Amino acid sequence: MPGGTVAEAEAEQPRKRADARRNEATLLDAAAAAFVESGVDVPVRDIARRAGVGVGTIYRHFPTRGDLVVAVFRHQVQACVVAGQELLDGRESPHAALVLWIDRFVDFLVTKHGLAEAMQSDSAGFETLHKYFLDRLIPVCESMLHAAVESGEIAPGQTALELMRAVGNLCIGASDPRYDPRRMARVLVAGLRIRTENDGIG
Repeated sequence: MPGGTVAEAEAEQPRKRADARRNEATLLDAAAAAFVESGVDVPVRDIARRAGVGVGTIYRHFPTRGDLVVAVFRHQVQACVVAGQELLDGRESPHAALVLWIDRFVDFLVTKHGLAEAMQSDSAGFETLHKYFLDRLIPVCESMLHAAVESGEIAPGQTALELMRAVGNLCIGASDPRYDPRRMARVLVAGLRIRTENDGIG
C-alpha cells in the first residue's frame, strides 16, 4: 500500500479522530470563555483567535451561532459529568470532591446564563437543552451526595435538585465584580457537613 501498510492506516484513524476531538474541545472552551467575558454575541473572529484557528474552521463545524451555542452547552455539561466521576475516583474525601465539583458547576452556570439568553429566540430548543442539563447532571450530583452521606461527612436528606437550584440562585448577579458566586457556593456546601469534635470552633 503506498505510503504505509493497511494496519498503519487503520491505526492512524483513531489518532486523527482523537486529534479532532481535542481540537473541537479547545474551540468550545475558547467559545465558552469568550461568552463569559464578552457575551454570546462576541465576534466569531475573537473566538477563533482564542482557539488559535481560522474563522472558516468555526463556520465549517458550526454554520450558525445557534449551533455553536448548543455545542458549547453540551460540551460543558459533559465536562461536568466527567469531572464528577474523576473527583469521586480521586484521593479527595467525598465532601471535598463535592466542593470541587460545585466549583466546576458554578463555572458552568456563569456561562449557562449567557447561553440561556442566546436561546431565548428559540424557546423549544432551549427547553430541550435544559432537560439534557438536568438528565445528565442530577445523577452526578446525587452520586456525590450519596458518597458523602455514606462517608458520614454530611447528613442524609439533601437532594441533588435542591442543591443545584440553590447554587444556581447564588450565581445570579455573577457579572458584578464585587460578588464571588464560587465563594458563596463553598459556604453553602460547607454548611452541609456534619460537625465533629475534631472540627473545633471557627
